[in-house]
Amino acid sequence: MTSKIKYIGNLRCESVHLQSGNEIITDAPTDNHGQGAAFSPTDLCATSLGQCMLTTIAILGKDKGINIDGAICDVQKNMNPKPRKIAEIMLDIHIPGDFTDEQKEFIKDTGLNCPVALSLHPDVKKTVSFKFG
Repeated sequence: MTSKIKYIGNLRCESVHLQSGNEIITDAPTDNHGQGAAFSPTDLCATSLGQCMLTTIAILGKDKGINIDGAICDVQKNMNPKPRKIAEIMLDIHIPGDFTDEQKEFIKDTGLNCPVALSLHPDVKKTVSFKFG
């Protein structure tokens, strides 16, 4: 098993990552009867896309001498009202450092083809901008 989730009431869940013991609390968003006091499950989905892109770029870029330490990803999520689902995830990825055109293409291609990006339904629009330097 990867994790264990417990519904703790008031539209809130507690999830435990079994290998590390780390905990995440999720809360329903304010536009869906929640308090918005924590990440919502769809916030985590959108955030996971950015995290996966940066992590995959770092892993595969290491052998190519690409270092993305200090990279930042700003995440925005738009919801579709009916049926309620994620309509679009917008990511602005800022990567410090100087890169060749070839390295920039590698970074973009690697990020856009990370495991989370490839796992999302094709109807989820992914708008990603990369800024270097």
